[in-house]
Amino acid sequence: MNNSAEPVKEKIILGLDPGTTITGYGIIRVTGKQISLVQYGVIQLGKAGEHALKLKKIFERVISLIEEYHPDEVALEAPFFGKNVQSMLKLGRAQGVAMAAALSREISIVEYAPKKVKQAVTGNGNASKEQVAKMLMQLFGIKEAPKLLDATDALAVALCHHFQKGQAKTKSKSWASFLQDNPGRVKAV
Repeated sequence: MNNSAEPVKEKIILGLDPGTTITGYGIIRVTGKQISLVQYGVIQLGKAGEHALKLKKIFERVISLIEEYHPDEVALEAPFFGKNVQSMLKLGRAQGVAMAAALSREISIVEYAPKKVKQAVTGNGNASKEQVAKMLMQLFGIKEAPKLLDATDALAVALCHHFQKGQAKTKSKSWASFLQDNPGRVKAV
């Protein structure tokens, strides 16, 4: 059977970094093994008024991104645990409406912890927002860092999701098959 005749699969991933003042978004296209930047930016919520109106705006903007770019999957950054309970509740609501927007369009969603996202993109789970942005600029050939790093944070979430999905497909069933499939990954002591 000739596999070269099969069409190359394309997937669009929408990454979201929900926030109550700024929500970042990043969209990547994966075609075979090629990853390309489609779009990234922020949803500014500072002047949206009371909290409920901010949530409505997040929902509407995420829906508009879905309708414009037709993502196959949505990845979100999970809220980190802070000391301020009120901030955590508001952040959780922002994430919830972003999730609801994706689910209303029957798009699968996955959450990633901030450390997991940073680890996947930079190799360091404690990397700064600036380090994440710099790595993404190199990977995607972005010439100028955005003013608001929530945009690159969201782009990092989308990329992390792609990397995690790729790993899930290539996991070996046993240690012996892992060694056979990855001879250069283990060094003899």
